[in-house]
Amino acid sequence: MIMTGFALYGEGAGTGHWSHVLFSSWLLPLFGGSQSVHSWHHLVMWLIVSFVLIHIYVAIREDKLSGQSMLSTIATGWRTFKDDKPVDDAHSS
Repeated sequence: MIMTGFALYGEGAGTGHWSHVLFSSWLLPLFGGSQSVHSWHHLVMWLIVSFVLIHIYVAIREDKLSGQSMLSTIATGWRTFKDDKPVDDAHSS
């Protein structure tokens, strides 16, 4: 993503720009042209966006359905358990 982004940036910046020298000059021909680099750059971007959204959904779902407080533990540092029994009742029976 970084390399293709700099290659696309270097194409617009011109032939003397550092990003064109370091990335556009060899990466654009390697992929077969600017449009191909642009397409791959956007495809991978949407894969990353999809992964992040799915990851957030799964983390929130796991926090709601599991017996532990995973997300609030990340935020506060204190773990709590969401069962119906108080901690003292576990040893009394």
